[in-house]
Amino acid sequence: MLSGAPTATVVSHDGHTRAAVVQLLLEQGPITAPEIGAKLGLSAAGVRRHLEALIDAGEARSSNAASWQHKGRGRPAKQFQLTAAGRSRLGHSYDDLAGAAMRHLREVGGEEAIVEFARRRVQTIVADIDPVAPHTPGEVANTADAIADAFTSAGFAATTRPVGNGVQICQHHCPVSHVASEFPELCEAETQAFAELLGTHVQRLATIANGDCACTTHVPIAPPDEPRSSTDESPK
Repeated sequence: MLSGAPTATVVSHDGHTRAAVVQLLLEQGPITAPEIGAKLGLSAAGVRRHLEALIDAGEARSSNAASWQHKGRGRPAKQFQLTAAGRSRLGHSYDDLAGAAMRHLREVGGEEAIVEFARRRVQTIVADIDPVAPHTPGEVANTADAIADAFTSAGFAATTRPVGNGVQICQHHCPVSHVASEFPELCEAETQAFAELLGTHVQRLATIANGDCACTTHVPIAPPDEPRSSTDESPK
């Protein structure tokens, strides 16, 4: 009896650690093994054991870091992130009920009813965010952060990251992805809301509903308008 007690404790602790690794992959992936170890206080062997188990189960995958992310000499570090199967283990409550409700809405109200529902749904998420004022490109990144925070509160585990001449809004989880795969109007309404709030054209690069590992939206940030000098003015 006594010999069995420590084993139960280890299994329980191991389960909590695995869940913490999964949560980190969800919220911050792609992420390297050393970064996981540093954030969770795990040894390299411990991180490797959890990642290998997730990969063997088809719930995570690895890829080489992009060239611009690589620092120093040697091979690029491997980065890890959840697969679609890994995200599906996190649960999608009431998918069947939501899908049935959306199909019924389309039957009784047509396509316009679906579009209006999708628009109202995303407006509820971003209701407290003020649109970027005209000619203030410096506010675009701050508003993108506010959008990510709002979507995180709604269960999307969203973050932002600077990329090139803009910023990307990354939604690492989608609690309605199964429904959105049948009703792309939900994703389209999000993209439209982003563009309206940010005051610029945005481009949806990937969606979880289409099988990608995250919903990624690129937001260009234009340089601030430079004041015209007197020599730029047309002669009178």
